[in-house]
Amino acid sequence: MSDSVSISSGIADRYATAIFELANENKDLAGLEAGADLLEATLADSADFRDLISSPVYSRDEQAAAIKAIAAKLGLMPSLANALELMATKRRLFVLPQLVASLRARIAEAKGEVTADVVSAAPLSDESLAELTKVLGERAQKTVKVNTTVDESLIGGLVVKMGSKMIDTSIRSKLDALQNTMKEVG
Repeated sequence: MSDSVSISSGIADRYATAIFELANENKDLAGLEAGADLLEATLADSADFRDLISSPVYSRDEQAAAIKAIAAKLGLMPSLANALELMATKRRLFVLPQLVASLRARIAEAKGEVTADVVSAAPLSDESLAELTKVLGERAQKTVKVNTTVDESLIGGLVVKMGSKMIDTSIRSKLDALQNTMKEVG
């Protein structure tokens, strides 16, 4: 892990801890989760927002004013909005993606959930997704939230990442392993 990523994660974790503890004390984890969802969607959808949080062209005051307006428009809970405004005045908005990820992890832990990222070669049917969610839940002994994406280059099978574990049953990985084995023989 590079030093800049480590520093960014550390900054994001400190802000996330404070925001999470305030929301938890106020028994408003649902509001915090909604705010994290809105921030994540805004980061994904708006190039201007991503530019605002990362560009040194904007002054601290401009970033703080913009964040205050965006937080009001999104309807973010006051503690989250205030934290974002503080981050803007301290020139820390560049860690916003890591902050959202850290908040999500804390919320999931508090709810007894774990997230599984599933990549498949074709879209999963509702039945397949339900069965996969059930099996993963039994294995993790927690409620599992499944995020699915499609990658046709897998050819077939699945790649499941849950916590620090990864299960790769894709045909692509099996073909790669076979190719490596053949190289060793020849």
